[in-house]
Amino acid sequence: MSTTHTHHHHPNFHPPNYKQPGAFDVLHPLRRWVNHIPVKNARFAHLICQVIPCCCPFERNINLFGRTFHIPALCKLNPLYDDFVGLRFRALSYLTDECGEDVTKYIC
Repeated sequence: MSTTHTHHHHPNFHPPNYKQPGAFDVLHPLRRWVNHIPVKNARFAHLICQVIPCCCPFERNINLFGRTFHIPALCKLNPLYDDFVGLRFRALSYLTDECGEDVTKYIC
């Protein structure tokens, strides 16, 4: 029995941090710098894991005048979000692979 899957394609939809190939990226030098920060010692790796949160710190519910308001996660709107998440991942990997440390305290 053959199953046919229908995929819905939305040609004009792009994730928030999507960059069209060949498009000018004014943040490219900053992205390149963040992506090339070496993680070579445990102290620096711990600092990165402490400074860059494992989940977006902005998403929360606020109670005001008896009503609850939800503030959505805004991290994906940060144009360097993926680069900082990558840096944090490299720090976690360094701590586990090179230092043999348990990093569960840094995982949400």
